Amino acid sequence: MSETSPSEERGALLASMYGSEDLSSFSLFSGNFINFGYWADDVLATGEPITVDQRTRSQEDLYRVVVDQLDVRPDDILLEAGCGIGVGTALVVREFGPAEVHGLDLSADQLTRAERMNAEELHTYPKCLFYHQGSALDLPWPDASFTGIYSVEAAQHFSDLATFAREAHRVLRPGGRFALTTFFTPDDQGPAHLAELIETVRDGVDAVQPVDSFTADLTAAGFSDVRTESIGDHVWRGFDTWMDQTEYRDSWGRNWLHAYRAGWVDYYLVTARAAAATATR
Repeated sequence: MSETSPSEERGALLASMYGSEDLSSFSLFSGNFINFGYWADDVLATGEPITVDQRTRSQEDLYRVVVDQLDVRPDDILLEAGCGIGVGTALVVREFGPAEVHGLDLSADQLTRAERMNAEELHTYPKCLFYHQGSALDLPWPDASFTGIYSVEAAQHFSDLATFAREAHRVLRPGGRFALTTFFTPDDQGPAHLAELIETVRDGVDAVQPVDSFTADLTAAGFSDVRTESIGDHVWRGFDTWMDQTEYRDSWGRNWLHAYRAGWVDYYLVTARAAAATATR
């Protein structure tokens, strides 16, 4: 009898989650996005039930917060690592106006959905919007291909963030900009606590590590001006409030807010810049 390794089990869980199960169809999410959202204070202040449109807007706003960090210009060539169904990539094309946006995802099922869900944008922007299948740990482009790279709540699925950091730096042009958001732990005590509370951490689907470990990976890869910003106040309470309106109100997912309040997890915006070219004589 053959045994399945933990990495193979994790890969199978991810393939199912983003394949046949289609996580975007769960009531936790909306608008074909799959992220916890960046929640405006006024949405939560009213005490009224959150609408589906407001939930979708929160997920769009998380993209806006991240891509704003890239200071996008009309000649920029951008890469989204872990684009999923690609509705965020399409949003970037429409609202930020770069020359090109390339969405990369490991899941063929997700990319099939991306081409279907974003057919109008692919038709409208045929020389701007592109989708590719591949790994964030082995980016299928030559060196210095992009002026900016961003990733929205996908890096928790990357099995080796140090390799991702090196690959991101390799394909960025000198001085290129990097922005990423997802959940990390504030220190090295957090992962053990999260494994007790969060099913996807316990089974390895979400590989959560201390944020300082990732910033060290970026620095080691050659990035400069590496910065982190906690945005948990704009993420966890809103997502928990929305979850309370769904059939997941009694699920383990409610533990995210508990873990955040206990100091075991936070949601971060991480930015950096690729090393500038060295002048030669």
